Amino acid sequence: MLQFLIRRLIGAVVIMFLIGAFTFFLFYTIPQDFAQLSCGKNCSPENIAVIRENLGLDKPITTQFWDFMSGIVVGRDFAVGHCPAPCLGMSFQSGEFVWDSIVDRFPLTLSLTIGGLVIFLVLGLGSGLLAAWKRGTVIDKIVSGASMVLSSFQIYFLGPIVLGLFVYSTGWMESPKYVPFTEDPVGWAFGMLIPWAVMATIFTAQYTRMARSTMIEQLSEEHVRTARAKGMKQRYVFFRYAWRGSLIPIVTIIGMDLSALLSGAVVTEFTFDLAGIGRLAVESSTDKDIPLTMGVMLFGAFFILILNIVVDIAYAYIDPRVRLS
Repeated sequence: MLQFLIRRLIGAVVIMFLIGAFTFFLFYTIPQDFAQLSCGKNCSPENIAVIRENLGLDKPITTQFWDFMSGIVVGRDFAVGHCPAPCLGMSFQSGEFVWDSIVDRFPLTLSLTIGGLVIFLVLGLGSGLLAAWKRGTVIDKIVSGASMVLSSFQIYFLGPIVLGLFVYSTGWMESPKYVPFTEDPVGWAFGMLIPWAVMATIFTAQYTRMARSTMIEQLSEEHVRTARAKGMKQRYVFFRYAWRGSLIPIVTIIGMDLSALLSGAVVTEFTFDLAGIGRLAVESSTDKDIPLTMGVMLFGAFFILILNIVVDIAYAYIDPRVRLS
């Protein structure tokens, strides 16, 4: 296991380096004067020259690349001060360090992701297991039908309906807002409740269908039939053998969904007017803020790589047939 982790971590470092190099040269080889973008339209040549020097844009492209990559590890010096590691550059628009902007927005995205994840995993996997356990019964048909209908909804469709009903029309709830958990845990939960509920409604339906189908497939496997033939109790076979085997595809999808949500739930944040990583990514692209856009991309890539490693490790503990090579 230790050797596997070392290999995967080394591979992740190499991949992050390649992603960083690709994004840097992709953006910085564009024939565009970034100092002009940072200064604005009505900017004198003298101010543009000062900005170009402050941002290090007057250096050769290879030197800029080295400064960018080394800054992630050891930090970087700008004319306005030192940017500590991990330094992802300085925003063209706000003049703030990119990492500080990401860290400022990330708690909201993390709260949105973790809360929604817990709700839709508990409800989705629970209802999927129930439907598989009661396969062919009225319960199975109700759960399967409801999940099929709800899975066709989208956040940008269901979100405004919920807001209009519970916030604007009846006033039963306040508009979604982010309150730090450390300051007010109750306010944090109530501020995220509507986004969590909408996300949970859609994702629960998807995980219900997935859990049901994988469980039914596992129940027909040879090792499960053998366990039944030995006289083991149905409940023991269901949870000890079938449930464990069905977790492999579920864990894979969880890793993909979690990495996507952590790297920026764009639609959710825009629907509920929340300023997280997803909104930051869109704003940086709209403003042509190249360092901030690159920083968000690398931040998302980092989570995707880390969660892929976590998923691979989970495989070995869930299914003994999986061997790490």
